[in-house]
Amino acid sequence: MRHGGKILADQLDIQGVQTAFTVPGESFLAALDGLYDSHGIQTVICRQEGGASMMAEAWGKATGKPGICFVTRGPGAANAMSGLHIAHQDSTPMILFLGLPASDTEDREAFQEIETKQLFSSFVKWVGVIRDTARIPEYVSRAFHMAQSGRPGPVVLGLPEDMLAASADVPDSKPAVIAAPMPQSDDIANLQAILGQSERPLMIVGGPGWSDDVRHKVEAFAARFNLPVAASFRCQDYIDNRHANYFGHAGVGMDPTLAKTIKDADTLVVVGARLGEMTTNGYTLLDIPNPKQRLIHVHPSADELGSVYRAELPINASAATFAAALETIQSPAEARWSAWAAEARAAYEKTTAPLTLPGPVQYQEILRELSQSLPEETLICNGAGNYAAFVHKYFQYKTYKTQLAPTSGSMGYGVPAAIAAKLANPDKPVIAFAGDGCFMMTCQELATAMQYEAPVVIVIVNNGMYGTIRMHQEREYPGRVVGTRLVNPDFAAFARSFGAHGETVASTEDFKPALARAMASGTSAVIEIKMDPEALTPRQTLSQIREQALEKA
Repeated sequence: MRHGGKILADQLDIQGVQTAFTVPGESFLAALDGLYDSHGIQTVICRQEGGASMMAEAWGKATGKPGICFVTRGPGAANAMSGLHIAHQDSTPMILFLGLPASDTEDREAFQEIETKQLFSSFVKWVGVIRDTARIPEYVSRAFHMAQSGRPGPVVLGLPEDMLAASADVPDSKPAVIAAPMPQSDDIANLQAILGQSERPLMIVGGPGWSDDVRHKVEAFAARFNLPVAASFRCQDYIDNRHANYFGHAGVGMDPTLAKTIKDADTLVVVGARLGEMTTNGYTLLDIPNPKQRLIHVHPSADELGSVYRAELPINASAATFAAALETIQSPAEARWSAWAAEARAAYEKTTAPLTLPGPVQYQEILRELSQSLPEETLICNGAGNYAAFVHKYFQYKTYKTQLAPTSGSMGYGVPAAIAAKLANPDKPVIAFAGDGCFMMTCQELATAMQYEAPVVIVIVNNGMYGTIRMHQEREYPGRVVGTRLVNPDFAAFARSFGAHGETVASTEDFKPALARAMASGTSAVIEIKMDPEALTPRQTLSQIREQALEKA
């Protein structure tokens, strides 16, 4: 006989779980007791459920295995929803275990009670509530299969506290076995035929199930066919950005030349990406539902194929099985689109040349230097904000998985993601970029980094505002500033109060030695960059945006 918390922890051990992120709650004390006996699971105590759920999501993104999170009912569940939303939009495997009130108080609006299935069902793959202790292995097995199959995503399992505390004699489940959809022979023959008829083909990569092996196979295919390849939103590490066939990042603030290249293509080979709003520049690059381009859409979920865009050739396959099939396609004697590919690459290289912006700190130059000097395996994390647009534009990703960023556009993600990334990859350098507003949303998790000796470097780009919203505000209502100004602490001193290393950078030249000291400190570190508020975007200053808006008015 084992109590439910012990049964649950044993199932997680069997499924190969290494880390569980949590903010403890009295509703799942039995689960914590079960984790106490685990020999393979590190329980990481976080400082807010939003940070815990983001760490679990980032763990899933970094490892490809479900990130595990435990939170309590009511307020804990509400806080954790941010990480679940990221996991949903990013197709990240994740399982959230949610402590619930005892079954005998259900539907009485007991302390912190919520309607679990109704609350979460709109943005997770599956929600279950385990009401019978003996069924814990069944539910956990289903959760692991569901989180990883097809289009991966988050799953929520509710745990009534009396169910967890009760005992049962029940056999354990076995490790989940995930089916991998694969292309049919006709799919590959049709792909080769369509490419043979193309004049301006290109590939867009993204989505779930990628790996370094997939990257190498796709890069080899692109080289054999001289096929231009773009990365979908925040999937830049899916292909070496130095590769001769890489031609840019289809994300927020897309370069106009890249947008035109996608729109002018006659064939699109989309591997894994959902072709969401950011990657399609607000759904403007492809007609809905019938694109002008001949669309070859590869995705592990059959439900995703045709959900927005009708594909001429839909292929239900994982990234791994499709990449393996690419090796069977014969290379063309001569690609008719060589000039097209060369133009795409040349246009991309132009976009990497930085413009000089106002102020003594040239953030873009710092990023170019980091891109050239950091070890190739360095993991780069960020949340959302204009500061991230600079990272995406000027930092070149070399290998998978070195970019952890939310396609959902969630602020506050960079710090918890960096901590999870460091715990999953203790031997690799990890750097998080955050705006001043972004950092303050999850800054308390710096305590988690210190507690678990996970040394990360956090670069805070401080311009004293919610920069992205200020940018839109100036475009729509120039000069009428409300709700976007920020008053901030001394971030370096704030870091030192945790026992971390703290630096303040006021000029471009100050950054390199500050980073060297931070990396050598042996602990987590914060480097605050004092940015001129005028340096609002990689292309335009704050004043230029306002003046253009006033001219239009």
